[in-house]
Amino acid sequence: MSIDWQKAEEKPDKPQKVEGRFLLDLRAKVNDLERQLSETKNELTETKQDLSATATNLGTLTDQLNDTKTTLDATKSQLNETASALETAKTEVDTKTQTIESLNTEMTALKTELEAANTKISEKDAELEKKSSLSADLDAANAKCSELEEQLKQVESAGSDNQVKIDSMMSEIEELNTKISAAQNENTNLTSQLSELNALLMEKDTKIQELSGQVGEKETLIEAQTHHIEEIETELGELKPPDIGAGGFASDERITCPMCGAVGGDLKVVEDKGKVLSYVGHIPMYAKKNVCKKCGYEF
Repeated sequence: MSIDWQKAEEKPDKPQKVEGRFLLDLRAKVNDLERQLSETKNELTETKQDLSATATNLGTLTDQLNDTKTTLDATKSQLNETASALETAKTEVDTKTQTIESLNTEMTALKTELEAANTKISEKDAELEKKSSLSADLDAANAKCSELEEQLKQVESAGSDNQVKIDSMMSEIEELNTKISAAQNENTNLTSQLSELNALLMEKDTKIQELSGQVGEKETLIEAQTHHIEEIETELGELKPPDIGAGGFASDERITCPMCGAVGGDLKVVEDKGKVLSYVGHIPMYAKKNVCKKCGYEF
């Protein structure tokens, strides 16, 4: 025989006969639900600890990512400075090349003048042989020859100076080429470092996305566990008998049959076999329904 809660509400001082098996089953259900509630709370605590650890790891990875980005920015700035220095060196090389070409043109012109002067000397020598009797002409020719020789020396001196300038400029060009090679090697190294930093940045982003997914899963699990705990606490509240001696029930709170208006002993509470609330182990927990003893209406 089960406990008639309706009679207990109406006559709390009257004893009822209850089978020990029913009390044992009720106690087993309550103990099982309390054990499940305790286990679920422990799992929820562990899940929250895992979530806290995951959040800490996420913060650490975020700091590392920020450090990597700072290093990457510094490397990019250094690469830009190297590229600017390389462009400046190339401009200097172009300027020196144009100067060398100008000096070569000038040297070619001086050589042409030297050849013309030699031709004039040859012509004057021929005239001198033809007019050996004319000393005045000879003196004039000698003076002209001396003048031309002086011009030749000047041309040769200018050619020597130009050659020195050309050698100096070639040395500067070789030095600039060496600088350009060194800058290109440094540029290659910086590009390689940049690629490595980009790869590391992508790896950090991937780890952050994975940890974010894990955090989402943990939060979902916490919500599910919290909902499960609320359901178990609700079931425990339904299994516990009402507190009869703590003030009783007001008259307007008594259950009344909606068909005939019967109350009290004319109503009984039975299990609704068509509505299973949950299972404790393999034992089903049914919902309750009221049955009117006068008209037989169920509600």
